[in-house]
Amino acid sequence: MDKQTQDQISAMDRASVLHPFTQLKDFATGKAGDPTIIETAKGIRITDATGREYIDGFAGLYCMNVGYGRTEVAEAISRQAHKLAYYHSYAAHTTEELARLSDRLVRMAPGKMSKVFYGMSGSDANETQAKLVWYYNNLRGLPKKKKIITRDRGYHGCSVVSGSMTGMSFYHDHMDLPIAGIPRTGVPHYYWGAEAGETEEQFSARRAEELEALILREGPDTVGAFIAEPVLGTGGITPPPAGYWAAIQPVLKKYDILLIADEVITGFGRTGAMFGCDKYGIEPDLITVAKGLTSAYVPLSASIVGEKVYKVLEEGADRVGAFSHGYTYSGHPIGVAAANAVLDIVEREDIPGNAQRVGSYFQKSLQETFAGLPIVGEVRGVGLMAAIEFVADPATKKRFDPSLKIGARVSKAARDLNLIARAMPHGDILGFAPPLVITESEVDQIVGLAHKAVLSVMDELKV
Repeated sequence: MDKQTQDQISAMDRASVLHPFTQLKDFATGKAGDPTIIETAKGIRITDATGREYIDGFAGLYCMNVGYGRTEVAEAISRQAHKLAYYHSYAAHTTEELARLSDRLVRMAPGKMSKVFYGMSGSDANETQAKLVWYYNNLRGLPKKKKIITRDRGYHGCSVVSGSMTGMSFYHDHMDLPIAGIPRTGVPHYYWGAEAGETEEQFSARRAEELEALILREGPDTVGAFIAEPVLGTGGITPPPAGYWAAIQPVLKKYDILLIADEVITGFGRTGAMFGCDKYGIEPDLITVAKGLTSAYVPLSASIVGEKVYKVLEEGADRVGAFSHGYTYSGHPIGVAAANAVLDIVEREDIPGNAQRVGSYFQKSLQETFAGLPIVGEVRGVGLMAAIEFVADPATKKRFDPSLKIGARVSKAARDLNLIARAMPHGDILGFAPPLVITESEVDQIVGLAHKAVLSVMDELKV
């Protein structure tokens, strides 16, 4: 793209686009610089309008799992658009691709699943999950059993209910969130949360005891569900400590509380298993998926409903009438066609297997390269998601002064080296979640560039 066209696009964008998670005044006045105009992409790399190429070490926003530029997905989208661009799924209307995808997801998903409801984003899918919990308990004659317990640093979206279920205050500030009825329990992060001498299993047992105490304080007859990511994503890319899910699930069953597994990030291979639930032995009642469902080629999300919940919905239909929930684009023909094409790739190329194999190499390389550096407190991850947490003193776990913005500085230094790695919003953390088609040689490039970035910030700090 020539410079004149770039300037025109930048001016139009600055004048008309309300960008998410952007400092609005800095952007409007030009203090934050021009927008980055992304023009093309292939594999794990994106190219901007100036011709500069970046390694996308975060797969967009954890979502470009099968890599950029998959022509077979584009062709599936084109075929469907030429055949039937749109029809709704209300009142039992369907398409071949919708029926095939739904059957596939029910069979593929962990646990005893029954039906699939579609939306456009992880946020709206979790909004649907909340309504399903309320509807389910109303149909059971339990009108008080409506609260949904979430966790500190959990991320479940940005809409009204899903944003309230997100356990980070900066998603709530000045937006009148969270709404009532969404209590929070402790984050399962052993590094920061463990008491002196406490093993991971003991820490997990304590978190389960704290969850039970919260349920009892709120009243078990008022708690309908518990929502959690198998691995914390935006809250710091934090795998659960040993024994966590084995300790948590009996508490939920004891008090008849549904488990919503938010697999928006972990679904379809990110952890090295098809689902995070498979990896950690989680038996969900409801599952939320998005991102990897279409690898972001087309917006699509799904709320997968377990047999236990669906049976109550069906049995109540004669009494309450139609299931009165849906979106104009629920089960959109182009979206489900894209999803089927992506899942064909996921299964044919064993994308979870690649994430497990290359992910093991990635985790080992990160540990060997960064553990022991004088500003690194923890290197953690599973499969192809990982994080480096920076601290001022690893021996005492003393945090950096937040004003130093160490995580953001390392992320910027990486970007200056043409590597996109994300400064996570909760602490001084550099996050990685590359496309799941990545190779070991590409891992070497990511780790090498990230190492240079960290060393440059260490040099600025005179460490």
